[in-house]
Amino acid sequence: MRWLVPVLMFPAVAFADVPQILAVEAREGRFGWRFDVTVEHADTGWEHYVDGWTVHLPDGTMLGARDLLHPHVAEQPFTRSLFDVVIPEGTTEVILRANDNLHGQSAEFVYRLPGS
Repeated sequence: MRWLVPVLMFPAVAFADVPQILAVEAREGRFGWRFDVTVEHADTGWEHYVDGWTVHLPDGTMLGARDLLHPHVAEQPFTRSLFDVVIPEGTTEVILRANDNLHGQSAEFVYRLPGS
């Protein structure tokens, strides 16, 4: 059974590279929607960190982007906001994706807009 010990250590390492959106809150304001997005990622410094997230319509049209200009090594998970995102009337859900500077986009996070 000793041979299982090294194998059990690898899964945690494999997931460390993928940024993950943990939570989204959105509310409609005077000039568009505000999105508060919580992201988790094993930032290691300038060589590997989450460098932003985006909001898309289900057809892929990008509605907005939040750039992150530095690593968040000691602040995990973290929440950042994007303001004044114009969403077409009748839209009921949007798709968010986080991005890291080494691996690219995360999996889609489908978010149902409040009131829809």
